Amino acid sequence: MIIKSLELADFRNYENIKINFSKGTNILYGDNAQGKTNILEAIFVSATTKSHKGSKDKEIIRFGKEEAHIRTILEKDNAEYRVDMHLRKSKSKGIAIDGQKIKRASDLIGRLNVVFFSPEDLSIIKNGPSERRRFMDMELCQLDQIYLNNLSKYNKLVVERNKILKDLFEHPENSVLLDVQDKQLFEYGSVIIKTREKFIKDLNEIIRPIHEKLTGEKETLSVFYEPNVKLEEFESRLKQARKKDTYTKQTTVGPHKDDFSFMIKKMNAEDAIDIRKFGSQGQQRTASLSLKLSEIEIVKRAKKENPVLLLDDVLSELDSNRQNYLLNTIGDIQTIITCTGLDEFVNNRFEIDKLFKVTEGTVSSEN
Repeated sequence: MIIKSLELADFRNYENIKINFSKGTNILYGDNAQGKTNILEAIFVSATTKSHKGSKDKEIIRFGKEEAHIRTILEKDNAEYRVDMHLRKSKSKGIAIDGQKIKRASDLIGRLNVVFFSPEDLSIIKNGPSERRRFMDMELCQLDQIYLNNLSKYNKLVVERNKILKDLFEHPENSVLLDVQDKQLFEYGSVIIKTREKFIKDLNEIIRPIHEKLTGEKETLSVFYEPNVKLEEFESRLKQARKKDTYTKQTTVGPHKDDFSFMIKKMNAEDAIDIRKFGSQGQQRTASLSLKLSEIEIVKRAKKENPVLLLDDVLSELDSNRQNYLLNTIGDIQTIITCTGLDEFVNNRFEIDKLFKVTEGTVSSEN
């Protein structure tokens, strides 16, 4: 799968542009705040229906406009596909594939698999559990439609249940609704827990050799799933937490509270350490890089095709050893990279297939 072209109308700072990409390495360069990241964001929205920044649709529409459009032409197995996305400030987005409207945004997920890597991802280890859950959910939602559907239903139930809990003082009769919702939470949440358990198991098989190579065989990395509640205890714990939930007005039990940890063991050490708490910044960043590189391999295995790799000014954040490993990993993957300048490193280390200059919302091809 590759992206052949991207057209934007009134998206972020772009009035109207079209970019034709190479199937190899594409470089978008220019000063800061010119719109380089906005192009990657548009691709990510085309693939996942959501902004990687968590921005709402109305926030990514060009200032002073009511709507924006994204058109992405994809190529897979020598066939072309067109994805049109219509973003509106006051309505839900409209999506069409090859001119046919789709009823649910979730029907688009998995058509185009992308791996997005930004400097912020290098902090995923030390940041809060919500970011680690988001990483896991974004990956699983691209790969597993069943997981996507269950997660969507589960999250809606949590919002509805929290609203009931907040209104119980004025409407105590609504407490009977919690029994029905708890059964549904268990049903959808059980699928989420089982899928996450398998994901972490598969992730460990991939991430360990990657991390060992990154550290010169000096460290081993293991990832551990930390569910908020064990599957066999989920149903009973929901009932036990009812009194507490009523008091806090929040759903306190379930996979929406999950986390996962990263344990590193030096080759000659007896014990492993939790690098979220005790790891150095270098160890945390290396583990984060291992995690993102693993994401590429996970997509390859699950989809039997390469994802599109989006690198948002991340090379400047890595030392030469980690840069080299990342570049060697890219191989034949279509890659779209943003950077501020074409320094000696870029000119000497990359085989650049297509080069674009980004200046104040305009994109010009230079080769």
